[in-house]
Amino acid sequence: MSDAAAVLPASPRYSPPLYEHGRANVIRLALAQALAGANSVVVFATGAIVGHMLAPTPALATLPITIFVVGMAACTLPAGVIAQRHGRRATFLLGTVCGVLVGLLAALAVIIGSFWLFCAATFFGGAYGAVVLSFRFAAADCVPADKRPRALSLVMAGGVFAGVIGPQLVTHTMYLWMPYMFAATFLAQAAVAALSAVILAGIRLPMPTAEERSGGRPLALIIRQPRFLIAVTCGVVSYLLMNFLMTAAPLAMQLCGLSQESANLGLQWHVIAMYAPSFFTGSLIARFGAPAVVAAGLALIGASAAVGLTGLEVTQFWLALILLGVGWNFGFVGASALVLECHRPEEKTRVQSLNDFIVFGTMAFGSFLSGGLLTAYGWNAILWLSFVPLVFAFLALAGSGRVRAAKG
Repeated sequence: MSDAAAVLPASPRYSPPLYEHGRANVIRLALAQALAGANSVVVFATGAIVGHMLAPTPALATLPITIFVVGMAACTLPAGVIAQRHGRRATFLLGTVCGVLVGLLAALAVIIGSFWLFCAATFFGGAYGAVVLSFRFAAADCVPADKRPRALSLVMAGGVFAGVIGPQLVTHTMYLWMPYMFAATFLAQAAVAALSAVILAGIRLPMPTAEERSGGRPLALIIRQPRFLIAVTCGVVSYLLMNFLMTAAPLAMQLCGLSQESANLGLQWHVIAMYAPSFFTGSLIARFGAPAVVAAGLALIGASAAVGLTGLEVTQFWLALILLGVGWNFGFVGASALVLECHRPEEKTRVQSLNDFIVFGTMAFGSFLSGGLLTAYGWNAILWLSFVPLVFAFLALAGSGRVRAAKG
C-alpha cells in the first residue's frame, strides 16, 4: 500500500464530529491551558532548586523534573486509551485531579524534607502535563479540517498567560511559609488546578464513536509512514532541547550568583515566548507549510544555544531563554500539525498519544542528564551538546522535502 493511500482517506462509516460548540470549547481549552500551564511552570521554576535543597547528592538535583517528564511519558498512552473509550472530557478531569495532587504532595514534601516524596509529587505533575498537551489535539477535533492548525495554535496561545501566572505565583508565595520555602507556592498550585477542573467541566465534546473505539488501522502500519517519522523526530528534538536547556537554566543562574527573582523573571519571559507566537503560528503553517515553520523553530533553538555561549550575565540567560521559547513553539506546533496529516479521524487518539509518548519518553533522558552535566561540566557543555540533535532534525526535514516532492 502506498503511503498516500494509507494516510488521509477516512473510513466510509465514520461521521465527523459536530462543531456547534467548537468556539466555546476552544475558549475553554485555551483558559485551561493557561492555568494548567502555570502548574508546569511552577514545577520547572522550583523543581531543580527544591531538588538541590533536598537531594542526597547534587547530581540528583534535576531528578524531580526528570520524574515529571517520566510521568508525562508514562501517562500519555493510558490517557489516550481513556479518551478513546470514555471521551476526552473524562481524561481532562482525571488530569486535573493529578494537578491538585502534585501541589498537595509537593507542599508536604517540603515541610517534612522528603526528596523522594517530592519526586512522587512531580510524577503526578507529569501525568497532568500529559493530559494538558492533548488540549491542542482536542481543539483540532472541535473545528473543520481547514481550521485545525489555527485552533491548535490558539489553544497553545493560552500558555502566554501561564508564562505570567506561573512565575508570579512563585515570586509572591515562595517566602510566605518560612522556613518551608515554596510550600505555600505548591498549595497555590493545587488551587489553580482545581480552578482548571471547573473550566473543563463545561467542555462539550462528542463521545467516541464505534469506529473510534475500534481504533482503525494497526499502529505498526501508521508509524511506518515517512511523514509520521519526520513529525515525531522534529517534535522530539524541539521538546527535548527546550526541556534540556530550561531545566538547567534556573539552577545555572543560581550557581552563577544570580538571584532567584532573576531566574523567575527569565523563566516567565521564556514561557511567554513559548506560547505568544501561537497567535499566528497557525497562519504561518497555512501560508508556508509545517516543514518550513519547523525549520525556523530549530534554527531559533540553535540561536538560543549560541547566545548562551556568549556569557553568563543575566541578559544572556534571558535572551537565550526567549529564543528557546519561540523556537520550541515553531518546532513543536509545526510538528503537531504534521501529526494531524498522519491519521484518519477514527485513529486520532491512538496516534496522537503515541506521538506524545515518544516525545516525552525521549525528553526524560535530556532532563535527567542536564543536572549531572551541569554540575560536572558547566552550563557551556549543556549548550554545546544541544547542537547534536539539531543536526538530526534538519536531516529529517530534508527527508520531508523529498517525500512531499515525490508525492507532488
